[in-house]
Amino acid sequence: MPVDPLWSTTTALQLAAQRYPGALIRIGRQHHCWTLAVLAERIGCSPSTVSRLERRTRIADLALVHRAAREVGVPRHILMTSLAPPPATATTATRVTAGQRDAEEDPMRRRTLLAATAAAGPAALLMGLDDALAAIPAPLNAGPLDSRLASARALYDQGAHARLLAALPGLIADAHHAVASRRNLDQARLSAVYSLASAVLIKLGSYNRARLTADRARTWAEISGSPLAAAAAARELAIVLRHQDQHRAAQRLMSSATDGLEASGLRTEATAAAYTQMLCTVAYTAARAGQRSEALAMTEEARRAARRLPKAAPPGRLFAISPAAVDLYTVGVHWALGDAGAALNAGKNLRPEQFATAERKARLGTDMARAWWAWQRPEQTARTLLDAYRASPGEVRDRPAIRRIVTELAERHPRTSGVRELHAAVTRAI
Repeated sequence: MPVDPLWSTTTALQLAAQRYPGALIRIGRQHHCWTLAVLAERIGCSPSTVSRLERRTRIADLALVHRAAREVGVPRHILMTSLAPPPATATTATRVTAGQRDAEEDPMRRRTLLAATAAAGPAALLMGLDDALAAIPAPLNAGPLDSRLASARALYDQGAHARLLAALPGLIADAHHAVASRRNLDQARLSAVYSLASAVLIKLGSYNRARLTADRARTWAEISGSPLAAAAAARELAIVLRHQDQHRAAQRLMSSATDGLEASGLRTEATAAAYTQMLCTVAYTAARAGQRSEALAMTEEARRAARRLPKAAPPGRLFAISPAAVDLYTVGVHWALGDAGAALNAGKNLRPEQFATAERKARLGTDMARAWWAWQRPEQTARTLLDAYRASPGEVRDRPAIRRIVTELAERHPRTSGVRELHAAVTRAI
């Protein structure tokens, strides 16, 4: 399809290079001789929303930007250029530091210091990720991206959140550098990096940052054309929306992404695993919204879909779902629906050895602990949280909701067996 000459003009190219997607939408709208009201009606919002979208440089609603840009005809490559974070300049990346303050502010030096102090904990490392999200650092060229992404996923699977946060800025930098190739594989890999960043930020309760990285994951997944990358990115964004109490938006997003996967035919085991994982997330999202019948129906559908999967997911699979993992989601669904007894019953036969990663083993403990806590059984809650902590300290220490249970246990049941040990372990590690 021919591209309108408008998008080859100096004005359009400069606006894209200067990262002004709203201004691109404005010149596209004016090119069509549309008023604000006309475009607003075509994309389903108010004229004032369109006006704000065109004037602002900070993107609050990426989906709306995509919809408006598509309506006015902004070509995909022009829009993606305008949405990409600004690269680091050579001057910034290579300048010689003159003193301690300069050394602390130099981006390269700062990343080195952050990586060296990963043991300080996730909170101390978020500033480094903030820097990388605000302006993409100069590439590190620290090795093959596939192996580094696999190592970063392994850190997530271990619950090593601080070490993962320390690795992400360099990984983001090199993945962005790689997409200069314009190969779909490199674009999908960058989407996967941002999805992984969202996943760990969600663990830490940093939902605004996770929203930003999930939006970027979706953008690069769309560019790549990879259905698996798109599914992973949609899932992370839906989880963020759920935590931000936007349950309907999360459900719409997940339902659309799941339908898209199903329409692909699910011809490979990888797509079947992705479909199963998406069903689990749809079920849990519905449960958190209080939609009992839909949540239980989706849980049963996920169980049926899991029958074609192996008991243990192959290493390196993007969606490492298994029949046991579906059963663990069922625990969470019943807990979210307020039925702690059903949650405990769903998880009574699950064992840590059924799960390949420390993160999943610990998740078994934390999910069962939530159910025991809702069932008002403090001793069982403390025991299962201790099991989770031994499997992966970060899964207990770094998740705000689980830390709250530990704090409440210590306040209400300080003499209960295991409570003092658990509280000391978690507070000592923070």
